[in-house]
Amino acid sequence: MPASGPRPPRGARPRRAATALLEAARAVTTATRHPARRHAPLTGASSRTWARAVPYGVAAVFTLILLPVTLVVLTQDYRLNGGIAGAAATVQAVPLLLAVTRPVPAWGMVLFAHLVTAIALLWAPGLEGRSWPWAPPGIVGYLVLMVFLGLRERRRTLIGVWLTTGVAGLGFQVASPEHSAGNWVLLLVLSGGLLALSGAVRERLDVQRKLSEQESISEEERARRTLLEERTRIARELHDVVAHHMSVITVQADSAPYRIADLPGPARAEFESIAASARESLAEMRRLLTVLRSDGVSGERTPQPGLDRLEQLVGATVRAGVSVELSGPEIMLVRQLAELSPAVDLSAYRIVQEALSNVVRHAPGSFTSVSVGLTPRHLTVLVVNGPARSGASRVEEVSAGSGQGLAGMRERVRLVGGELDTGPLPGGGFRVAALLPLGAEAEDLPA
Repeated sequence: MPASGPRPPRGARPRRAATALLEAARAVTTATRHPARRHAPLTGASSRTWARAVPYGVAAVFTLILLPVTLVVLTQDYRLNGGIAGAAATVQAVPLLLAVTRPVPAWGMVLFAHLVTAIALLWAPGLEGRSWPWAPPGIVGYLVLMVFLGLRERRRTLIGVWLTTGVAGLGFQVASPEHSAGNWVLLLVLSGGLLALSGAVRERLDVQRKLSEQESISEEERARRTLLEERTRIARELHDVVAHHMSVITVQADSAPYRIADLPGPARAEFESIAASARESLAEMRRLLTVLRSDGVSGERTPQPGLDRLEQLVGATVRAGVSVELSGPEIMLVRQLAELSPAVDLSAYRIVQEALSNVVRHAPGSFTSVSVGLTPRHLTVLVVNGPARSGASRVEEVSAGSGQGLAGMRERVRLVGGELDTGPLPGGGFRVAALLPLGAEAEDLPA
């Protein structure tokens, strides 16, 4: 008893069959195109493999069938010389394999083979009563070649192929009307129909591909616009909050010597250092805002800080009341800065800057050691500070992730493909160690 269940709606099966035929044509068209114009199929990796295999399989099957059949027909039916028949069968059938990727050269070889074979058949003893100028196996192979041409070439090329086919058949008709059976007219009609049908399928698939590409471009544009809007909002917030307060600090530090009478020399120098640091921070903030508000097409032209400014950074930290010792092969390092990618150079500077900022905030008065070194393939950065001299140390709170400094370090190190090790020391204090790749290993990574 047949199983009961909902029946498919009327017309569903024809639609399914048409859909299957269209998918097969898409697979053949995709795989027969030139690699530079080949587009990715819409389904997964299995569909891509199937699409590549279909045209080669079709060409191989027809070649294996037509080669012996053409040889037998030419030798037994037309009683053509065996050597000539073998050469003609080979040149007519084997170019079908080339038609998968180069259908126009394959068509030229097949057409030439048919013309030479037709001339040779004029002297064959078995021509009387046989099909001429095209032998039946040759007609089949020629029609298969028309399908490959239609799925691969443009309309102008297809019209030229069809007209050349008609002119060749008409020429044989005029040259030897007593031998012509008129099958060139049949070949002309069938080849024209197949060229028109396969060309229409190719044009439809091209339209679908272009629509899909346009939809992808529209999605990318919407995502890009959303990203730019978010970056603009972040830049606006940074400008309204951080830049405003930094400007106030700069003005207050610059005007303090004039507002406070009889200010001692060390205090005056301290206010000048504060103002200089605030102005530098404002300059970096402006560069950051420019990057956030740009669309990324034109890169930032102002040089980013790097390890060549490490001594200035350490000096500013010393003026803030932290005892810092800079060690490492500084002279050799400066000479080899050209071998560092901009991303690694900036990341190393930012890591030291953030580590010293954490020392100022969480371990005031502690002794800090900054060491930068080189290995054949890596740049090493090590910042170690002792426990705070005044007040309770907040190293444990920092290591637990109370701020964003360590997270920013990890993100920078990850972007350049390096390694970062941070953690408290047994006797108090904190350690930041970074291992960053040199040269081309980090050239294309963002800064």
